[in-house]
Amino acid sequence: MDVSTGQLEALIFLSSILALAYAGLQTFLLLKEDEGTDEMRRISLAIREGAMAFLRREYTAVFAVGLVLAVVILFAFGVTSDGPKLAVGFLFGAAGSALAGAVGMMVSVRANVRTAAHARAGKLPATMRYAFRAGSVTGMSVAGLALLELVGFYWLFNGQILSMVGVLFGASLMSLFARVGGGIFTKGADVGADLVGKVEAGIPEDDPRNPAVIADNVGDNVGDCAGMAADLFETYVVTAVSAMLLAYLIEQGGNNPAFAATFPNAILYPLVVCAWAIVATLVGAMFVRMREGGTIMGALYQGLAVTTGVAILGFYILDEALMGGRAGVFIATTIGMIVMVLIVVTTDYYTSANYRPVHRIAEASQAGAGPTVITGLSVGLESAWIPGLVIVAGTLGAYAAVGWSGSWGSVTIDPYFGLYGIGLAAASMLAVTGMIISIDAFGPITDNAGGIAEMAKLPAEARAVTDPLDAVGNTTKAITKGYAIGSAVLAALALFAAYTFAAAKAASLPWTEFTAKLTIDNPLVVAGLIVGAILPFFFTSFLMNAVGVAAQAIVFEVRRQFKEIAGIMDGTGKPEYGKCVDIVTKVSLEQLAVPAAIGVITPLAVGFLLGPIALAGLLLGVILSGFPLALMMTTGGGAWDNAKKYIESGHYGGKHSDPHKAAVVGDTVGDATKDTAGPAINPLIKVVNTISILFIALMVAHSLIGL
Repeated sequence: MDVSTGQLEALIFLSSILALAYAGLQTFLLLKEDEGTDEMRRISLAIREGAMAFLRREYTAVFAVGLVLAVVILFAFGVTSDGPKLAVGFLFGAAGSALAGAVGMMVSVRANVRTAAHARAGKLPATMRYAFRAGSVTGMSVAGLALLELVGFYWLFNGQILSMVGVLFGASLMSLFARVGGGIFTKGADVGADLVGKVEAGIPEDDPRNPAVIADNVGDNVGDCAGMAADLFETYVVTAVSAMLLAYLIEQGGNNPAFAATFPNAILYPLVVCAWAIVATLVGAMFVRMREGGTIMGALYQGLAVTTGVAILGFYILDEALMGGRAGVFIATTIGMIVMVLIVVTTDYYTSANYRPVHRIAEASQAGAGPTVITGLSVGLESAWIPGLVIVAGTLGAYAAVGWSGSWGSVTIDPYFGLYGIGLAAASMLAVTGMIISIDAFGPITDNAGGIAEMAKLPAEARAVTDPLDAVGNTTKAITKGYAIGSAVLAALALFAAYTFAAAKAASLPWTEFTAKLTIDNPLVVAGLIVGAILPFFFTSFLMNAVGVAAQAIVFEVRRQFKEIAGIMDGTGKPEYGKCVDIVTKVSLEQLAVPAAIGVITPLAVGFLLGPIALAGLLLGVILSGFPLALMMTTGGGAWDNAKKYIESGHYGGKHSDPHKAAVVGDTVGDATKDTAGPAINPLIKVVNTISILFIALMVAHSLIGL
């Protein structure tokens, strides 16, 4: 089909507007629902005010840093050259990521009380449906905003993809700040509240007598909602542009003259894939309904399955219409869907209370906290194996599918075509971000709803609805983290390929000559690999410590209030909730600077000191070590959390038993890994890649050692 670039841009634009219109309509309908009792509204307002106060303070600090970096970019690349485009793109990338996080959180902090109000009727399917619809606002807002920003800058920069690298860096940096800051807040409050409330005082989770309970609920929103939305916005943007950038560099560099003729719409095709996936997500959302006798996860998976099926059908039609009907293109995009499904299923197995891994941790809790922690580490380490093999198979499959040429008796792989295939698989995998985020955002909403039900002393039938929703929410949040890091690997591989093309172009070398230098017997490559491999460990060490510092501050404050404020335990005294919110806000912002600086400074230092060859090694090292480390932390942490909930449901003695106390200890360890350190590796991988591509020309010209 002969379709002009302008027509494709218009279709992509309309798809982004469709997503935002859906989000707006759902927001209007959702907020018309009943908010429940006066006490429920009071609690919800306290959570909302705390979340917005943190977000204002975090964004003020981050954008002050962002403005400084924009000025640096402006002058580093020339006020009369590429500087203005890159600086403007950087600011809009950061603003888009921040806006995605804020929009999602603003809906979640209002939907939580309405979900609790739904639960009072004791109807699980209706409450589940409402919570998912609220989550879908975040999902479609992120997808719509990301696609709108991408097609807007593509049009504004007249198809100059290299000028869009500033957008990638801005989105990646904002995502890093949001994930790290929100993660420290949420888990500092959560761990501190659990250690004093559950373990020391023996009171239930979300008990209004716990001074840290509001901070804990605020944390669910700033970390699991705002931080997650900013992270997935960045992942969406970076993944789509990585595939576009590969196509652009292959075409513009004259690396393969047959590429443009073979793939006539190669540069815009990743955005077309994302545009169609928005339609698929809207169709899938209509099928998220819990049937009589069905399960919550079954209803969510039903929507995901429909979304996947509609997406794959559309990919076939798009390939025929826009890419010459090449089977390899359709296979590569389908592989992206398959990788997504397998990672979701694997993460579900390792984190759901229905399967053996979580049961193993719960069983180990009978022997105490030590075996609980050890078994949880074992589950986390094991959980990296299958997703790793899935990524390997998906990468090789997409590379071969698009790069294959010749007859069965004489098979050859074109490396340029093959690398583009990896980019397509990554873009396809991220295309259904709207549905994945909708499923994820369901988690913090139901978690808050359970907290409000407990604090407002709603009848038992309300908790009978919110508790199973909360337990499933732990699994959905773990699924999204596995999905995000898995897609980050595919996107990072495409970005790495784009980096090699950009480095070769900056050095005025043929691409094959530059990549020939990336051998294991080159000491610069080895040096870069080692630095890259240790970077995620060094980076996450600061995050784990930050959670410990924040949790310690909360523990001391809660103990002080229990001791000094009379009547808290018998309900006649009122805890000072605001002090805990203020403490964890200050600590999280103080602890944010160092890990963020590490992610930015390390690739720049390696690039300017050791050169682009060493930096290429660093990029590979970060991917190779960051992927399994992130999976181990996020999946293992989710398993610890659900092992605790499995015991709370009545197994191995139930609540307040010794196994339960041991499981709470395991959960506190897992809190820091699954919601702070592990998820932050995803934006870290993207930050080091995007900043490397952004500054590669300057590194080639000014590196101390040279290539």
